[in-house]
Amino acid sequence: MTSTLMRIPTHLLERLERLSELSTPIICCAFIVHLVVFVMLWMAYRHNLRTIAQTLDDFTRGLRHRSVLDRNVHLSDQIEAFTTDVKDALDVPARADDRQQLAIRMSILDEKRRYLHALRFETIFNVWRTMIETYPLAGMLGTVLAIGAALQEGNQTAAGASVGTIVKHFGESIWSTFAGLAAAVVLIFLNSLIEPAFTRLSENRAHVRDLIARAKRELSLSSTNGTASHGGSA
Repeated sequence: MTSTLMRIPTHLLERLERLSELSTPIICCAFIVHLVVFVMLWMAYRHNLRTIAQTLDDFTRGLRHRSVLDRNVHLSDQIEAFTTDVKDALDVPARADDRQQLAIRMSILDEKRRYLHALRFETIFNVWRTMIETYPLAGMLGTVLAIGAALQEGNQTAAGASVGTIVKHFGESIWSTFAGLAAAVVLIFLNSLIEPAFTRLSENRAHVRDLIARAKRELSLSSTNGTASHGGSA
C-alpha cells in the first residue's frame, strides 16, 4: 500500500512556491524596517533624556546648593544629580530659600508634561524587542513551505524528477532559515546594547514623577502652613 501526499490544486501550488521564494526577501525587508525603528527609538530616547535633563536644569537653577556638572557628563547622570538636589532641598527644612525657589519654579516641571509619559515609547520598544523572536520562526516557515511545495510538485510528476525538484527547492529554501537566524542574531546584539539605556530612562521618568508629586505635596503644605501662621499672628 503506497502512501501519497494530499494533492494540492495547481494554482495553490504556484502560490505556495511563490510565497516560499519571497520568504527570504520578506525577512530581509522586515530586518531593514527593524533597523529603521531602532534608529527612531534611539533618537526618541536621546530627545526624551535631553528634555528631562534640561527641564530639571531649569528647575534647580535658583538653588544655592546645586550640583556643578561638566558638559560631558551623561544625561542620565545629570538627571540623577538634579533630582538629588531637589530631594536635598525638600529633606532639609532649614533651606527655606531653596524651598521657596522650588515653589516658584514648580510650574516649570509639571507632572502632566508629555515627556514624563512613556506609554507609546515603551509599547513600541516592547514590540520591537518581541518581534526579534519571530525571525528564526519566519526563516523555518519559509524553509518548510519550500520543501512542502517541492514534495507536492514531485508527487505530481515522475519519481526521478521529484528527487531533483526537492533538492533544488531545499537548496533555495535554506537561505530563508539563514536570513532569519542572521537577522535575529544582529537584532539580539543591538537589543543588548540599547535595553539598559531604555530601562534607565524609564527609571528616571518614574523617579522624576515621584519627586514631582512629593515636591507639590510638601511645598503646597508648607505654603498653606505659612499662610495659616501669618493669618493667626495677624
